Amino acid sequence: MQKEQLDFYKKWFHDYVAGFYADDEYVNANLKLKENHTYSVCSQMAYLADKLNIGDEDRLIAQTIALFHDVGRFEQFAKYGTYNDLKSVNHCQLALDVLRRHGVLNELQERQSRVIKTAIRLHGQKSLPADLDQDAEIFAKLIRDADKIDIYRVVIEAYKQNLVEPDRLKLEIEFPDEPSYSRHIVEAVLRQESLDYSQLRTLNDMKLMQLAWVFDVNFAETLLKIRQHQSLEQIVALLPRTDDINLVARCVFDYVAARLEKNG
Repeated sequence: MQKEQLDFYKKWFHDYVAGFYADDEYVNANLKLKENHTYSVCSQMAYLADKLNIGDEDRLIAQTIALFHDVGRFEQFAKYGTYNDLKSVNHCQLALDVLRRHGVLNELQERQSRVIKTAIRLHGQKSLPADLDQDAEIFAKLIRDADKIDIYRVVIEAYKQNLVEPDRLKLEIEFPDEPSYSRHIVEAVLRQESLDYSQLRTLNDMKLMQLAWVFDVNFAETLLKIRQHQSLEQIVALLPRTDDINLVARCVFDYVAARLEKNG
């Protein structure tokens, strides 16, 4: 794979996404959210590739995965008016469908196409399968980590705007914004378990799930970036001040500190 191929993909992506914008301000705001997220994930992918000394060709593959990992989101929102997979379609599979329909990856070698498709298909799953081949595994781990780094930014910005200017928030809030949270979510986080959207009931449940994402982070370099951004601290500050939340906060902070200390 050559840089010219990635440049072609960037232009294709830009043109493809541009076709979804119209006159609806709410739709456009949500589309722009995902477009900006894509470019930010590409930047985070470059950061991880540098830190992990990924080879030149694999860097291009990783950048292609970052560019296309959410390419299904635009059709998803245009058609269903939501980014909630449970209320619409699996956005990972839809991304692969979009790439197949447009023949985007047809010129790639078999190995390149295979690992790109595998990483995209798996990036939104609760966890990676145990039998994933090593060649695809590194790319799946890279995109899942790069994605998490930027999703923290996206959700924190949305939560803060919802707090101070809820009437001006043009982004989708998927769960009731109420003071409560679910005890089973707190207990799962304290057990350092990964959660999925089907288990959530309130917006605070979602914030707790997002704190638990750190348990699924693959690379210490990702945790370092999350700590530098103070992503976890900002989410904790947006949760109720209770003994439960204090326990959760200490659990995730201690986990991150231990992982980073272990990795020097």
